[in-house]
Amino acid sequence: MAGGGRTSAVLVVACAALLGAVPATAEPAGSTASVPRAPAPPATSSAEASAYAESHPDAAPPGSNDFSCIPSAQHPRPVVLAHGTDSNSYTDFAALAPLLEDSGWCVYALNFGKAPGADDYGTGDIRVSARQFGDFVDTVRAETGAGTVDVVGFSQGATVSRYYINRLGGAPAVDRWIGVASPSYGGTFYGLGPIAGQIPGASDIVADEFSVALVQQAQGSELLTELNTPTDTVPGVEYTTIGTSVDEVIQPAGNVALHGPGAVNLVIQDLCPENLTGHFNMPYDTFSLALIRQTLDPDTYGLGPCVPVALGTGIPEVILESNF
Repeated sequence: MAGGGRTSAVLVVACAALLGAVPATAEPAGSTASVPRAPAPPATSSAEASAYAESHPDAAPPGSNDFSCIPSAQHPRPVVLAHGTDSNSYTDFAALAPLLEDSGWCVYALNFGKAPGADDYGTGDIRVSARQFGDFVDTVRAETGAGTVDVVGFSQGATVSRYYINRLGGAPAVDRWIGVASPSYGGTFYGLGPIAGQIPGASDIVADEFSVALVQQAQGSELLTELNTPTDTVPGVEYTTIGTSVDEVIQPAGNVALHGPGAVNLVIQDLCPENLTGHFNMPYDTFSLALIRQTLDPDTYGLGPCVPVALGTGIPEVILESNF
């Protein structure tokens, strides 16, 4: 769902609906995408990456989008990254992209779903974003000569990429899909979402004031129902979700998991109980990053060291960076 630090948005949205704002009636508009190219440094936190991206809008995740990269025998499939809501590829992957590039992968990242008038990507209709992502996968395959790619989606990016795979015919182009903090079955916004959902026009208010993408990631949304019916996986793709039991955005946290045939669902605390990393910190948590790499190549890589991570790590910095 939220990427880049809009932690207060879900509460503000639900409360606005409960206060009975006037419904909006506009249909979801189109969106734009871009391939970031500007060299940029690695980052060690979401707040650090967000601050850099704000003043460098074309920043590419370090080590990504080198279309001269030739996939190796060890890593023959390029990795394509999909970012979260109100975010961009640099903000969410300024740590993962260089880790994978240093490990020998060709890595690619698209900024998708910038709604008209929006400041950030990941705000437009997820169906449109999924088409943009699919077009980018086709470009990566054509440029690298790879028959298939692996995909890592963070938050909304997991849904965008899974929609491409499941509903837009992308399965033959993807070998492995990894959803990090994936809103597979959406969130309840701390219980306020279902209440707001009973108020006529509330979803239109959220879409108009914030983004249609936020509405589409609520538990029980039309888009998620479509995506997960009759099954949330399709044959030919290896699906893995990586979640945290203390996710600040996806509530209940079990909504990260997929239920279809072959799906593997990993929870950080099952593997490292003292690591209480949450939603926003996952793309910068060293254990989570190592787990993503191991999932991409389990024959070569193991888990990283299990060290304590305090509950709420990174959240104060994200809030400060987003609002001040």
